[in-house]
Amino acid sequence: MERAFQDQMGENYCWGCGSLNEQGLKIKSYWSGNEAVCTWKPKGYHSGTPQHILNGGIIATIIDCHCVCTAIAAAYRAEGREIGTEPPIWYVTGSLQVSYLRPTPIDEPVTLRAWVKEMKERKTILTCSLFAKEAECARGEVVALRMPANWGK
Repeated sequence: MERAFQDQMGENYCWGCGSLNEQGLKIKSYWSGNEAVCTWKPKGYHSGTPQHILNGGIIATIIDCHCVCTAIAAAYRAEGREIGTEPPIWYVTGSLQVSYLRPTPIDEPVTLRAWVKEMKERKTILTCSLFAKEAECARGEVVALRMPANWGK
């Protein structure tokens, strides 16, 4: 069975994507061809106002984390290595831009689809769309910056 990108990374305590953060959102991302896909189920306490709508900050967080994890996975893939092998590859958010296209219902899972637009030595640009009930509700662009291998220590 395929393991999520996040479950193959080392010491990741990020609130959005860290598998080691007990209080976090714990998103899980997987390859589907050249696209990374994440399906995540919001909880009632992730609401905005009104309560049946997903909070915009949560939307921004999961787009950001899904894209950064995709940048990490893409870098490992480009180097012909398995995620999590030494030396570690880490990226951080350089910028995040989110467009909210329509309210996102909170009562069922959302699906994120991200792809790499451009990959350079230290910078990767990714685009991500968030869907609920097959409708695109938000779209984001993330500039992810590669950090030194010892960054997380």
